[in-house]
Amino acid sequence: MAKEITSSVEALEAEAQRILEEAKVRASEITLQAREEAKKIVSSPLPLDDIERECDKIVDKAREDAEKRIKDSQHKAMQIIVTADSKVRGVIERVVDMVRGEKPT
Repeated sequence: MAKEITSSVEALEAEAQRILEEAKVRASEITLQAREEAKKIVSSPLPLDDIERECDKIVDKAREDAEKRIKDSQHKAMQIIVTADSKVRGVIERVVDMVRGEKPT
């Protein structure tokens, strides 16, 4: 009976060893496949078309906004120039009136 138990234990150990070896081989195969897939993924070109289109839209919108702001600034600058010119004329007229001895209006 001890011989049978020993032989059963040895058979179980052998079976466990065989299963363990098969698992190691299978794990190696899976690891190799994963590495190959990773290489394919890393080496494949990224689909940047959508990203580039979105980037172009953002740049175009920024340009439009900048052009609008430039036009608004130019318009405000012209208004300031016109207003300043009018004020300068008024000051000059007052100074001339003072020099002539006339009362400022």
